[in-house]
Amino acid sequence: MDLWRVFLTLALAVSSDMFPGSGATPATLGKASPVLQRINPSLRESSSGKPRFTKCRSPELETFSCYWTEGDDHNLKVPGSIQLYYARRIAHEWTPEWKECPDYVSAGANSCYFNSSYTSIWIPYCIKLTTNGDLLDEKCFTVDEIVQPDPPIGLNWTLLNISLPGIRGDIQVSWQPPPSADVLKGWIILEYEIQYKEVNETKWKTMSPIWSTSVPLYSLRLDKEHEVRVRSRQRSFEKYSEFSEVLRVTFPQMDTLAACEEGPKFNSQHPHQEIDNHL
Repeated sequence: MDLWRVFLTLALAVSSDMFPGSGATPATLGKASPVLQRINPSLRESSSGKPRFTKCRSPELETFSCYWTEGDDHNLKVPGSIQLYYARRIAHEWTPEWKECPDYVSAGANSCYFNSSYTSIWIPYCIKLTTNGDLLDEKCFTVDEIVQPDPPIGLNWTLLNISLPGIRGDIQVSWQPPPSADVLKGWIILEYEIQYKEVNETKWKTMSPIWSTSVPLYSLRLDKEHEVRVRSRQRSFEKYSEFSEVLRVTFPQMDTLAACEEGPKFNSQHPHQEIDNHL
């Protein structure tokens, strides 16, 4: 994999010469490797007021979208005044043909959407913004570098245990992967970061990333409401998804909890439905 990264970096460097006026820059505005920064000094955002790429994102390694700002020129705010062109390397050679964005609509305003027919993994892309043939901005990337999954869904919790003094409890939090990520076939492997806090607190407690879709939370105060949220990322990558919807954890009254210790467990999805512990 490290050797591939070296070859990719060299390919991006060569692409600057293969595409007139092209400087190979990453598609994301986050951190780039020191090697790429030396090859591409234009990694920093320009303050010229021209339209610029803001990000390119793939939620599942099968499609991706790129987004840009309108800039300060009112003439460039007119729909259709800015065009995106792309080129990609095929069979270890860069094709000299620039093709226009296949879909300006599906991903929203100031964007270009590439469906699965236009998306290839491990193959470098270069993209550029133009208006009337004038270059506005350009970037290069591979799809695996721009993966940012959608948030996890379906958060739920179940009461596991109550401390003997009846002050604290343990719960199990579970969720589902984002529907857009094909985790069953292993096309994308996700890991999850869990954050939780009491409702009146301002700082979230963060757990180390895990691969499973459930986790126990221990020693939560029974007299407090708690909030839990989860986000995902492709394993071994830095960029997380947005957070899931916040799960609110409210423990039942103490008399109900006393019954739970000896009888059925409490389920957050159906608070009036008992779960037989002996099943």
